[in-house]
Amino acid sequence: MPQKLRKITRDDIIDTSAYAVQRAERRKAILPRKKLRRVEVGPHATFYFECFETMLQQVQEMLYIEKGGAEQVDDELRAYNPLIPQGNELVATVMFEIEDERQRAVILRQLTHVEETIFLDIGGERLKAGFEQETERTTPDGKTSSVHFIRFTLTPAQIDRFRDPGVSVLLGFTHSNYGHIAVLQGAARQELAGDFA
Repeated sequence: MPQKLRKITRDDIIDTSAYAVQRAERRKAILPRKKLRRVEVGPHATFYFECFETMLQQVQEMLYIEKGGAEQVDDELRAYNPLIPQGNELVATVMFEIEDERQRAVILRQLTHVEETIFLDIGGERLKAGFEQETERTTPDGKTSSVHFIRFTLTPAQIDRFRDPGVSVLLGFTHSNYGHIAVLQGAARQELAGDFA
């Protein structure tokens, strides 16, 4: 099975003591790739596009930090495996990163249901993001979460157009209080194109 279609299993995880020895090296090795998979849209939103390697690193980190042992492994696999793209999709963690706590509360209250407004535009064809349905990300008073999990599922034709450097690809929001757009191009776009089997 191609690596892009894999799910993380216990066989992929190394013991936390072995990981502790390799941790600095592993974190340093994945940084260039994570940088390519990070897309800022507007002043506050950052898309962290996930893949098998980023999720494996996250699982290893959680096991290392929380030291929950073997019983923690299944919980981490349940949490992070759904964020691995399956060959016809892009999957991202979207974070609204606002340092000042009071300002963050004000801005997030202005972004009610912002996850419903996220889009990917491939040469003029707009795809709406799929988002987490199991967990409500907006509180009753309208404040959205600072973290959202989204995915774009593409058809084979859309994947071909995404891979074509002559076709523009835009990522953004249509929210009335956050109408920002970023252009995906160059090495970052090539990196994300690698998520397609």
